Amino acid sequence: MVSKIEHQMAKPSRDKLFEVDTIQEDFVFNERVVEVFDDMLDRSVPYYSEVISSSARLLDTFLHAEDTVYDLGCSTGTTLMEFCRLLPDKGLKFVGIDSSDAMLEKARLKAELYSKQDSISFLKEDITSMHHPNAGGFILNYTLQFIRPLRREAFLRNLYESLRPGGILVLSEKIISHDQRLNREYIDIYHQFKKSKGYSELEIARKREALENVLIPFSIDENRTMLKQIGFTTVETFFQWFNFASFVAVKPS
Repeated sequence: MVSKIEHQMAKPSRDKLFEVDTIQEDFVFNERVVEVFDDMLDRSVPYYSEVISSSARLLDTFLHAEDTVYDLGCSTGTTLMEFCRLLPDKGLKFVGIDSSDAMLEKARLKAELYSKQDSISFLKEDITSMHHPNAGGFILNYTLQFIRPLRREAFLRNLYESLRPGGILVLSEKIISHDQRLNREYIDIYHQFKKSKGYSELEIARKREALENVLIPFSIDENRTMLKQIGFTTVETFFQWFNFASFVAVKPS
């Protein structure tokens, strides 16, 4: 069994999804995406590892021993594996939730390979209709942006109500600027980042087209206002790189 896992958990396949001449109309998290997802994250999300390590510091600061942390849209479990490494003595329980069987299969393989089955569990659920009361924390890493805008406030309100007093939501998102020139400049800088990671201009254009009707970002102010309206008293940006931002929202004690 170990040899099978080691084979599947070798260095992630390189993301070449958008090199081909024919692609699907919209971006979906299917098995082809799963196979290259870790490489896609590393090459598409600026300072991803720094955001995860900073998030771990927030969990260490705000959460209690034995609290449960839910990673919503956990994909292949990379974030939770890193939390386990960074917070070995905190006594936290980690639960990854995703709707993709292929993502969850790879996540469970990772947990087995690194002997983290006792610390991390995975559930197949629709995060927009789940119910997990008394949570210590929720992680939303580049997930909210894929939920239709009209459903976001109700979804976040469910998370707020599910948090214990003093619990936190850590939210990372792609963002927009309402200054048109600045928004264009941010996008151009981001495309230069992707080119530096080995993506061609054609790949960048094709992925942007595939995501156009699927990924709908809000501005920093829109995200902050929505979180405040729900009831979070503390909402702060703890990281920003041009058109990417991370927030921490704290439920009153």
